[in-house]
Amino acid sequence: MSDSHVYHTSLEWKEGRVGTETPPGLPALGVATPPEFPGGVPGIWSPEHLYVAAAEVCLMTTFLAIAENSKFEFVSYRSKAEGALEKTEAGFQITKIVIRPEVVVPGADAVEKAHRLVEKAEKYCLISNSMKTEIELDITVRSA
Repeated sequence: MSDSHVYHTSLEWKEGRVGTETPPGLPALGVATPPEFPGGVPGIWSPEHLYVAAAEVCLMTTFLAIAENSKFEFVSYRSKAEGALEKTEAGFQITKIVIRPEVVVPGADAVEKAHRLVEKAEKYCLISNSMKTEIELDITVRSA
């Protein structure tokens, strides 16, 4: 794997506050201003949703890579995340993202290791490491 990668996106405005993101080789994604802002559109991805999702997805994919490299077996992984958008002296910013991963492991003996691997994934997540936003984890690990 190379030490440098470039990711391309392409965006086209459609109407009002709506556009379509069409990254090469990926499905199109409708995007818009969130409904909390003037002219915002409900029911469509906003930059704020994508920002929070980027941190959440990166945590999962980093966990999956670490688990695979560690030969750590688990039953399932799911998560929920929320980002707090606040008005600061510098303007509106997402000041904190809380990610709530839930990992199910085959037995009680794997609970502690799963918890450590999720924490390690957060430490090495390239997206959260690229953000100035505070990332907080609320980890749940249970045995099947």
